[in-house]
Amino acid sequence: MDKQGKRRKFHNVLFVKTCLGFAALILLFALILGVVYMRLYEEATMKNYREQMKVKAESVAKRCSDYFLNGDVRGWKEYLILLSEIEKMDVWVISNESAVKPLTPAFALDLESFSSLVSYQSGYTDIINNVFHNIPMARTSFSEVHQVNIVTVGMPVQGAGGEVAGCILMNSLVENQREIVDSSWRLMIISAVIALCVAIVTATLYVRALLNPILKIRRMALELADNNYEVTTGVKRGDEIGDLALAMDFLSVKLKENEIERKNLDQMRLDFFANVSHELRTPITVIRAYTESLVDGVVTDPEKVQHYFERMLGECKGMERLVGDLLLLSKMQNPDFEVEKEPVNLVQIFEELKKNAWAIGKDKNITVELYTELPVIMMSGDYDRLRQMFWVILDNAVKFSPENSVVHIRVTCEEQIIISIRDEGIGIGEEEQKYIFEKFYKSRLRQNAKGSGLGLAIAKQIAIKHGGTIEIKSEVGKGTEVTFSFPEAEENFEM
Repeated sequence: MDKQGKRRKFHNVLFVKTCLGFAALILLFALILGVVYMRLYEEATMKNYREQMKVKAESVAKRCSDYFLNGDVRGWKEYLILLSEIEKMDVWVISNESAVKPLTPAFALDLESFSSLVSYQSGYTDIINNVFHNIPMARTSFSEVHQVNIVTVGMPVQGAGGEVAGCILMNSLVENQREIVDSSWRLMIISAVIALCVAIVTATLYVRALLNPILKIRRMALELADNNYEVTTGVKRGDEIGDLALAMDFLSVKLKENEIERKNLDQMRLDFFANVSHELRTPITVIRAYTESLVDGVVTDPEKVQHYFERMLGECKGMERLVGDLLLLSKMQNPDFEVEKEPVNLVQIFEELKKNAWAIGKDKNITVELYTELPVIMMSGDYDRLRQMFWVILDNAVKFSPENSVVHIRVTCEEQIIISIRDEGIGIGEEEQKYIFEKFYKSRLRQNAKGSGLGLAIAKQIAIKHGGTIEIKSEVGKGTEVTFSFPEAEENFEM
């Protein structure tokens, strides 16, 4: 599958699922909240309507009691006419025949007349009986006749002496209240639809904001898979996605560095083989030429034959040294290789090296001066390797020093062991200093004609294996100073 196909599939699955899930969650929440709210609203509305009916019934009962006690039949009838015009509800006044002084027929109906008048009196009996016992009642029920809910309220009418002389019974259809509730339901549904639309839009924006950096990270991963290490996510966020993008950018940088290092190693490997081939080609060519001359009988003079054999032996020794240096350098560069350490007296090493340096420098009248703070300065290391490392530097110092000059050796021990080898020679140019520890690097000076270019590289690796460092400071025409530093000696004492 191509990248576009993968991207579309990823986009469709995660984007759509997240949007739909978010929208469904919002819709479900809105529906549950709406149903609960509408149920509570409906109950509150009906309760409030019943309370209003009770207040009205109480007011009518009070008026009826006043008119009854005053014997004002005309005023009562006029009040009923006015009430019927104002309130759209049924109002019945029922006489309590069990009372000492019940409401008169001019004011109320008896229970039998009420039963014959009202054909849907089912359920009214309990209300009337409770009201006759001075217990106000309010009830909501479904009317089979009107096919709607009705609210019935019963309120006692007080007669002489506070007895219940009758009952006010009020009936009201809740059509208006039902319309209000239905209207609220419609409003709730519309609100839910609007909420769903808003949820979808919000989810779309949110998911896009969430997925865009993920898609960028994915595209970057594909670019990295194609060995394009220049790409970055470009995502700047303060959350976990931002941390992931930062990690991917860091990975890109590290992969780029590794790629550069790999290329450098490949180039170094090629250069290494080229240098080895070059270093071996010359002596092999010389040996072959001398051998052919001897085999073909071109050279027969005994002195020349002897000279040819000596040259061939010298070239063989040079190749032997080169191979030995290569094996030693390879061994030193192996991270698993560890030198065998033992207590070594550095002063003893330099006393010996001083004599060797004087021997090779006497023709140029070169003096070697050795300064040590203590007669014995100990460190843990490989005696032969340390001697080889210091001799590489000292040999170069003598080799590149002019006649009648001095080579200074200084060994001190404070927090670290510091060894300084300084000459008064021709110095090293600033551009060359960064290459002198590389394998096969040789200056074009005649003093380096017979060198393999591996000495300083070996010296650096020996220093590293002993936990030390090597630094070079040089100025053309003024000389060179090589400084070694090693961990403090385990035991240094005066003898």
